[in-house]
Amino acid sequence: MTAIICTDPDQAVAGIADGSTVLVGGFGMAGMPSHLIDALIRQGAGELTVVSNNAGNGDAGLAALLAAGRVRKMICSFPRQSDSWVFDGLYRAGRIELEVVPQGTLAERMRAAGAGLGGFWSPTGVGTLLAEGKETRTIDGRTYVLEFPLRGDVALIAADRADRMGNLVYRKTARNFGPVMATAATTVIAQVRQVVPTGALDPEAVVTPSIFVDRVVAG
Repeated sequence: MTAIICTDPDQAVAGIADGSTVLVGGFGMAGMPSHLIDALIRQGAGELTVVSNNAGNGDAGLAALLAAGRVRKMICSFPRQSDSWVFDGLYRAGRIELEVVPQGTLAERMRAAGAGLGGFWSPTGVGTLLAEGKETRTIDGRTYVLEFPLRGDVALIAADRADRMGNLVYRKTARNFGPVMATAATTVIAQVRQVVPTGALDPEAVVTPSIFVDRVVAG
C-alpha cells in the first residue's frame, strides 16, 4: 500500500465527516500534528469525539479546535493542567463531555483495537470511579476491570520523516501515541517534517509501516 502524498494540510484532512472519532497524537505539544488540526478547523467538521492524551494546551492546536466549538466529547488522560483553560471553561459551562482514561489504559485500548482484540483485563482503576459500571473479575487473587478497544474513524499524527510510500520514522518523544493510533483508525493522516524518496529510510528505523498510513503531508 502506498500513501497519498498531499500538497497541503487542507487536502490531507478533506472528507473528515461530522461526528467522527478523531485520534490526535501528542504528549502536550510534543508530537502534536498542529498543521493538521488547523486544517481541520478550516475544514469545518463538527460534533467530533477527540481522543488524545491531553485536552489542549494554551490557545493553539487542539485547544483551538475546542475553542472553535467542533468537539462534542474528549476522551483523554489529562484534561486539566495549568494551560488547559479552553477545555476547563467549556467543561464548566457544560458544553463538552469528558471521559477520563488512565494513560496506560488509553494506549492499550487503542493497541487492542489495532490488534483486533475484543478487550483486555486491567487492574488500573479498580475500586475507583473509573471502574463504575464495568465488569470486574478476580484472577489469581487480584481484581481486574474489563476494558474495550478504542477505535477511530481518523487518526491525525505527527512524525519526523516519511518516504513516498508512507513509511514513518519519529523523533525522540514526539513518537508517543502516534504509532499505536496509526493501527487503530480507519484513515491515518500523518504530518511530517520531510518526505524523502522511497528507499531513503533505513528499514530497521521505520516505526509505522506504510500499510497503516493513508495520507502524508510535509509541514
